[in-house]
Amino acid sequence: MNDECALTQDDAPSPEPRGCLFALSQPPLMLFLAVIGLLLLLGAVHDLFLL
Repeated sequence: MNDECALTQDDAPSPEPRGCLFALSQPPLMLFLAVIGLLLLLGAVHDLFLL
């Protein structure tokens, strides 16, 4: 086995610490949540003012 190419624990890149809101900083998720929020808002306005 060639030990020169094997990654040891010291050479392995450590994962960056990520906060709880890391997923919310992703643009596709924010776009999806904005569309869902807009649909909920349109439904609420329709129920309140048009029915």
